[in-house]
Amino acid sequence: MTVLTVIPCLNEAEHIAPLLECLLADPANIRIVVADGGSTDGTRAIVQAIAASEPRVLLLDNPDRIQSAGINRAVARFGGEATWLARVDAHARYPADYVSRLLATAAAEGVDAVVVGMVTRAPSHAPGAWARAFGRGVAAAQNSRLGTGGAAHRTGAKAGLVEHGHHALMRIAAFTAAGGYCETMPCNEDAELDLRMIARGSRIWLAPHVPVTYFPRTTPRALARQYFRYGAGRATTVRRHRRPLRLRQALPLGIAPVCVLALAAPLVPVLALPALSWALLCQGWGIALAIREKRAAVALAGTAAMIMHVAWSAGYWKQEIVARVSGGRSIPAPALPFATS
Repeated sequence: MTVLTVIPCLNEAEHIAPLLECLLADPANIRIVVADGGSTDGTRAIVQAIAASEPRVLLLDNPDRIQSAGINRAVARFGGEATWLARVDAHARYPADYVSRLLATAAAEGVDAVVVGMVTRAPSHAPGAWARAFGRGVAAAQNSRLGTGGAAHRTGAKAGLVEHGHHALMRIAAFTAAGGYCETMPCNEDAELDLRMIARGSRIWLAPHVPVTYFPRTTPRALARQYFRYGAGRATTVRRHRRPLRLRQALPLGIAPVCVLALAAPLVPVLALPALSWALLCQGWGIALAIREKRAAVALAGTAAMIMHVAWSAGYWKQEIVARVSGGRSIPAPALPFATS
């Protein structure tokens, strides 16, 4: 079984060299394509230097910049020489035999895709004490139900068939038959593709024994922007496929509205109660996590969770409102690069 490994990236000079070193140690990676969206931090030069001495590595321009387009472009160009597509994100750390273990799991379970568990780890290299402390808080929030709502690939769920997880390995034939990633979606493109693959009969297996270590955003602004985009992407998926949100996804929807409602508290004080109750819950949870882990910075998990909740909610409602005002024209049919039948 041959594998095309694709790394969509943009400005990942800090992570790309050790990531490629890790992947090159695994003989399952016959072709490693770095789909770069126009990096300006030295990422391209690093990849080119490695590719000069390692023929398995190739730098591919991704003028559309977003991950979905970069992966599609790599599959269109090199997918014919492989059976499987391995998606590897540059902002993460992987086991040395990552792809080999994915292939073994796919063969053992007879599935079309393997998704993996994800554990967030605060980056020790973040510049400044505040960034390192906030990163620990974000990591604690994203590793807890407060931040993830109990997503299977985030909470150590057992192995088995699932509807969605962190994308790792897909049979190229199933990927292209479903149309590939939607190139109009900068976020939630993985969940949206999973729905199309499952509709065509594909089976997706969660392999929690092959975890990915993810490095989170280390500033409130970056975290808010990330989750605003996540919320908007989820709104697009829900509207496009007419799939209702699960309870864990629906609960955060109320956060942005109750925060707006709280603005009227000077006139009607009771209107502040929902937002105040949510804030106290988040901060209390963060303090409890800090006590349990005996690390003061972890208390920032409460603040990180609040940013994640309100940004996700705001992104979702913004996309939904725009869609309603435009009569749905703002969320067109999926832009798929591969023909479906």
